[in-house]
Amino acid sequence: MLIIGEKLSIIAKRVREAMMKKDKGPIQEIATAQWKAGSGMIDANIGPAEDGGEDLMQWMVTTIQEVVQLPICLDTTNAQAIEAGLKVHNDTWGKALINSTSNDPERFPILELAAKYNCGVIGLTVGKGGLPADAEERTAIASEIMARAMEYGVPLEDIYLDPLVLQIATTQDQAVKVIEAVKMFQEINDPPMKTVVGLSNISNGCPKHVRPLLNKYYFIMLMNAGLTSAIADAHEMAEALEEKNLVDDVLAGKKIDDRQKMTEITKTIDVIMGKTLYAHSYLEM
Repeated sequence: MLIIGEKLSIIAKRVREAMMKKDKGPIQEIATAQWKAGSGMIDANIGPAEDGGEDLMQWMVTTIQEVVQLPICLDTTNAQAIEAGLKVHNDTWGKALINSTSNDPERFPILELAAKYNCGVIGLTVGKGGLPADAEERTAIASEIMARAMEYGVPLEDIYLDPLVLQIATTQDQAVKVIEAVKMFQEINDPPMKTVVGLSNISNGCPKHVRPLLNKYYFIMLMNAGLTSAIADAHEMAEALEEKNLVDDVLAGKKIDDRQKMTEITKTIDVIMGKTLYAHSYLEM
């Protein structure tokens, strides 16, 4: 399982301020912590970065790789910024990864960059027309992305299919459909395709104390479905792996000795599976 450390996002105030000031300290501290917690790659999310994106992405890539011997996931919608980052990426520690292409024609040029720089690329299973309705639509889009990638000269082993995790607070029914999509993605190619999710999307908008539970138990369920990588907090994922046997026991219908943990796992799984309607207070219900 490849964990792509997610904590270096412009959405976070501390990270955004460090980016704007070109302050290496916080960036390198967070990257190092994610590395030590088990990340095999670091996500550098600079947002749209319409102004100064090329310089910012280059600075992020070099700043991270000064202290962390890992490849970088270049996360932005700015294709020029992506190429700038790829030019300075140190491939000694592995291929860079681009986040992302999709079925939107505006994102097709990303495949050109992946082929040109021999790097990985995330294929987000969404088109210009809107969000996919179910696992079948995600799989159809995935097949189209795979065919297009081969046309651009990107090997299938360099593609990471992303079934698009959505907020459980607003689109609860999609949680199970993403799990189903991960299973289906493995059936459209031999050997099975690599898969990736933006894991913490599942808990966006949820109370702070609930978010780690949703993230960790959803991760285990996706992992059991065949997921091969996740953009996530490496510290949370280390905790998830420590609890995996307990979660698997609950999924198998077994009881565990820790009653509080049993309740947390059972209620969270029921919400993810759609057996219980999501509410911010679902643990107390």
